[in-house]
Amino acid sequence: MPTYRILLIPLILFTSTLLADELKIKELNETELIDMLRGSCIQSTRSCDPDPSISLIKEAIKSGKKFKMISVDDFPDDGIVVAVQGIGGGGPWEYVIERTNSQGLDVLSESKRNNLVVDLLSEFLGKEVTAIIRSEAAEATATALLVAAERNIPILDAGITGRAVPEVQQSIPWISGIASIPTAIVTPWGDEIIIKHAIDEYRVEDISRAIAVASAGDAVITMTPMNGKQIKYAALKNNLSDAIKFGRVTREAVETNSDPIDALLNASSGYKLFQGLVTKSDEKGDRGFNWIDVEISGTDDFSGKTYKVFVKNENIIGWLDGEIDAMSPDYIYNLDPNTGGSIMSNAGIGSYPIGQEVVLIGLPSADQWRSDMGIELMGPKHFGFDFDFIPIEKLQSK
Repeated sequence: MPTYRILLIPLILFTSTLLADELKIKELNETELIDMLRGSCIQSTRSCDPDPSISLIKEAIKSGKKFKMISVDDFPDDGIVVAVQGIGGGGPWEYVIERTNSQGLDVLSESKRNNLVVDLLSEFLGKEVTAIIRSEAAEATATALLVAAERNIPILDAGITGRAVPEVQQSIPWISGIASIPTAIVTPWGDEIIIKHAIDEYRVEDISRAIAVASAGDAVITMTPMNGKQIKYAALKNNLSDAIKFGRVTREAVETNSDPIDALLNASSGYKLFQGLVTKSDEKGDRGFNWIDVEISGTDDFSGKTYKVFVKNENIIGWLDGEIDAMSPDYIYNLDPNTGGSIMSNAGIGSYPIGQEVVLIGLPSADQWRSDMGIELMGPKHFGFDFDFIPIEKLQSK
């Protein structure tokens, strides 16, 4: 295991007030928000149902909440941004669940926990949080939107992953030399934890994942505080604008009886990897994650062919008839051919329902993911495979 040095760049104290008339802040309308949430599920590289998130956003709009977004380039250097997300724990400790149920402990609402964890980190830093950045695609998008709206601050048109990732240390800021610590964690019952120091990002993952496993498989984490100077090089710009675009083009295709998969391919410069029916989905929760071995039997142009996917929460490796076809950190989207949206499943994170028709699309990952450290964090060897990363464009050229 290589030795890592955590580079902590001092945060600049936020001294000015962010006012909408002083900064270029865009107020998002309902259509843009729904497109963003559907597009975020596409970006997530796993099964994802946007409908619960859409319902939450619609309820917030009815209650008078405003959703605002600011670009990386327009965010002030002395602003402070943090990421907020849930952290799951596959294979949670059942005896803890039984004990806490018998104790009759109150379970905090998701909204209360999300804001409590930001308050906890802000108090520890001694600095006001002035914007929220999306931690990963999928449900974390709604979390970021709702926390920002509740606090009347903007969400950043950016992300720290650009996709969903199974592990905390897998982030663009870490690749860029910015650690996620200090990190704040709140459990369903309101336990408050601060990770003040960790020897590396792998230990942040170990510690926070263990807390989730010991907390009914669920915790909320706020991490990676950055100022406006840092996000200029340590965030993926326009990541939410891309989500809006993905949601919009697939929606418009359905509305005009066009092919949403073709629309998405044209909008993303992606590759159609496969289409077929899920015939196998062997799933287990272990060590805080959802592990799935998937097999898909080809239909249409792929009739007679078989595709296999290795999933660790997210789609990691794909094989076409036994030959490697796509791999992380490049993106593998599993989509509904009728809507262009991510396939939906209630069975667990990343699940593939048996009999589900699915189209797999592959996209090249962001340049940061293809750096040496990015490949070390998200490449095939990190997940236990004995082959090197091969870019999807090279694999598809065959």
